[in-house]
Amino acid sequence: MKEADGKPKTKHIGLPIGSIVKRALFITIGAIITGYGLEAILIPNQMIDGGVTGLSMILSHITPINLSVFLVLLNLPFFFLGYKQIGKTFAISMLYGIIALSVATSLMHSVEPVVDDHLLAVVFGGLTLGIGVGLTMRNGGVLDGTETLAILIEKKLPFSVGEVIMFINVIIFACAAFVYGLENALFSMLTYYIAFRTIDIVVKGMEDMKAMYIISDHSDALADAINDRLGRGVTFLHAEGAYSGEDKRVIMAVFTRLEETKMKDIIRDIDENAFIISTDVAEVRGGRFKKRDIH
Repeated sequence: MKEADGKPKTKHIGLPIGSIVKRALFITIGAIITGYGLEAILIPNQMIDGGVTGLSMILSHITPINLSVFLVLLNLPFFFLGYKQIGKTFAISMLYGIIALSVATSLMHSVEPVVDDHLLAVVFGGLTLGIGVGLTMRNGGVLDGTETLAILIEKKLPFSVGEVIMFINVIIFACAAFVYGLENALFSMLTYYIAFRTIDIVVKGMEDMKAMYIISDHSDALADAINDRLGRGVTFLHAEGAYSGEDKRVIMAVFTRLEETKMKDIIRDIDENAFIISTDVAEVRGGRFKKRDIH
């Protein structure tokens, strides 16, 4: 079957049932953890989260309407936006996550506060939200529509997703200063920062990956040393110097951040003049990326 432009139409392959169940399970767990953080830690201490969730918390504070209602109503436009801009699977996962969070906050509305100290609320509130939201994001779900809006704005205006989210949150925390007071708004900002950093750890994992490109006249010795002393395999890339015209072999190696210091020691021992480019890696899958035992 072909599309209007004559190109063959690609058949969409849905997710296996096992993957769907796993995704739904972890999104549910993430929503429950996040809901507990909101109802048992932040709300009793008059603090808010960022994004649509934070705006929902402000509106539920100044009106008799329950937080769970605002979570669904304010995120619905972003569900349709996500469906149009990103796709059906993302939109369904987002809608499920938002509904799960709404139900969780509704069921936990009368739960007893676990801390009544603002500093403890900042730390444990941020950690709880970060773990819940991070677990959801890691499994393809979303609990807040702010990022969907940011992606759309990024396409229309010369701002990054991070800059758009920061601008939105500045407005929301400014509103919180009028509703809860400046001190509580500042505590909310600290909570959001801790949650943001925790999300990063949960989504990426404790061992961030690094990639290193090494240009050296001792490429064979370096490759052997990396394999023997670090237990990592390497790949040779062929390159040519633009100025000299010489053929060069570039070593590419991927390893964890914890192994970075040892990698640099290996390079220094063999070739102090090696040219090195190091970069962060978001994800590594497939192939033969497995650490070999070293002795």
